[in-house]
Amino acid sequence: MNNQYQKVVILAFVLSLVLGACNQQEDEKEEVLRPVRYLVAGSSETKEQRTFSGFARVGSDVTLSFRTSGIISEKNVVKGQSVKKGTLLGRLDNVEAQLAYEKALSELDRAQSDLSTSETNFNRVKYLYEQGAKPLIEYENARNSYASAKSQYEAALRNVEIQKTQMDYGFIYAPRDGIVLESDGDVNERVNSGHEFVVLNVSDGRMKVIVNLPEVVINRTRLNMPVEIRFPVIEGATFKGKVIEISPDISDESATYPIDVEIIDPSEEIRPGMAANVVFDFTEDKQTTGDQIIVPVNTVGEDADGKFVFTVVAGDETNGTVQKRHVEIGALTTAGFEVLSGLSTGDKVVTAGLQTLLDGQKVRLQ
Repeated sequence: MNNQYQKVVILAFVLSLVLGACNQQEDEKEEVLRPVRYLVAGSSETKEQRTFSGFARVGSDVTLSFRTSGIISEKNVVKGQSVKKGTLLGRLDNVEAQLAYEKALSELDRAQSDLSTSETNFNRVKYLYEQGAKPLIEYENARNSYASAKSQYEAALRNVEIQKTQMDYGFIYAPRDGIVLESDGDVNERVNSGHEFVVLNVSDGRMKVIVNLPEVVINRTRLNMPVEIRFPVIEGATFKGKVIEISPDISDESATYPIDVEIIDPSEEIRPGMAANVVFDFTEDKQTTGDQIIVPVNTVGEDADGKFVFTVVAGDETNGTVQKRHVEIGALTTAGFEVLSGLSTGDKVVTAGLQTLLDGQKVRLQ
């Protein structure tokens, strides 16, 4: 019996060691720390960067319009077509302008004939007057008739030029080499003066990104402002750029302001039409004064007790413990929320994952 009892005791001891080792392994497995990112409240690390989407474009767009009304009689463009400078893109069958031009030519011929007759008569009367064969009254009448005929001729000449210009308004030529982006109007369709017939993209040798900015940041955007540009299809590549044009008018379609960003030293992989993400850094323009603390909007959560943030406390440079801290929020600035109380300069504020963190949870810092 004693031997059996000893065996039972030894077996129980061994089992306890095995179970203890298993529990220790399970505890070690559970000790997997959640990685978190943070910023230091009130430090220079609290940058305000905003990213906006756009698309690549070469050159600039030119809208070509008819400057008179009429019926389209010729159309030589299709979307996507490449055209050379001076190419006739479209023409109006403007009967009214043609008739007016022909009438002006006829009036010019008549005025020129009258001028020639008046000039001949004036020279004849002038000679006879100087010889004493004609009275002063006839000389003055001949001189006045010649001056009137000359004035009418000059007016008729100006009218011919005007009517020719009006007729030329019915022709649209490519001002430069380019690519047709849009074309509105078909043969036999009547259009009014100012009708936008063709949108032509003309190359100026620069690769750009067109971005639409909301009104909340447009006044903080300036010419030559440096930006960073990334293309999702070109992995791992970041391009430098600068703002080269800011539209003064809002877009009716998107209620935003279009701006042009030039890509500095673009890659051959960039193609017109590619989607791009443009990063603007507004840190220098942040609305902060004195000891004011601003935190990004995404760092602030809300529960039944109000607004809160998670801060990293205790630990070392790689690990720490998060603490849920309720804060009093002030005004919403373009940089984020103003914190009136609950935070101090130097506090480490968690920037993501608020919904899955727990007060007192251990984390790994990134």
